[in-house]
Amino acid sequence: MNVLVLQHASFEGIGNLAGPLARLGCTVRYARLFERATLPPLEGSDLVMAMGGPMSVNDEASFAWLAAEKSFLRQAMEADVRLLGVCLGAQLIASALGARVYRNPVKEIGWFAVNGVQGDVDAFRFPPQFPAFHWHGETFDLPSGAVRLARTRACDNQAFQIGRRVIGLQFHLEATPENVEAMIEHGGAELQQGGPYVQSGGELRAPSATAYVEIEHLMGQVLAYLTETVQNGAGSNGAGR
Repeated sequence: MNVLVLQHASFEGIGNLAGPLARLGCTVRYARLFERATLPPLEGSDLVMAMGGPMSVNDEASFAWLAAEKSFLRQAMEADVRLLGVCLGAQLIASALGARVYRNPVKEIGWFAVNGVQGDVDAFRFPPQFPAFHWHGETFDLPSGAVRLARTRACDNQAFQIGRRVIGLQFHLEATPENVEAMIEHGGAELQQGGPYVQSGGELRAPSATAYVEIEHLMGQVLAYLTETVQNGAGSNGAGR
């Protein structure tokens, strides 16, 4: 399976996704947009993963590649390529489909419980409640045709699904201790600003290995759901739909 990772910051990579991708025998290539603002050809990709980043999807004046990436994501969806968006990546998918992305009433930075929404029987089902790592100040309206998958007390739209091949996650199930430490290093000023849903650096570092195992297992389930038809022998760009 061929995977394309759209990476927006050096300190926000694929984290614990590296393990399951390796076990699936995936070929992984990267478009590191923070180094070179050029998107590769979509052809041959079975799965596109748009990761997080500190910028807003509305910052096209400062990051011209954002507009190109939104167009790229629309092309991927039109071609039935499987698509996973994480934090900024989820917001980019929403924006690419015409949904509004805007400032959330509160920032959500830390380890907070997420509530799975049991809706469409054909959609991915999260547990009724599970832990996740969060670092975001913006939120989005659900794109047309999307099914809400999860919410928190601080932010109603935490995850969504479109059809069988697109999932967006506002939270970070891919987080590892190294990911969290890197985000603290690069975004620590936000912690000083405080807020009802902003934890301290010590609280961000506090979760045990068990919490990381739990989110890695759940991230693996999301990946398995998205890639099921590929693993069963379907070709690239939606063959076998």
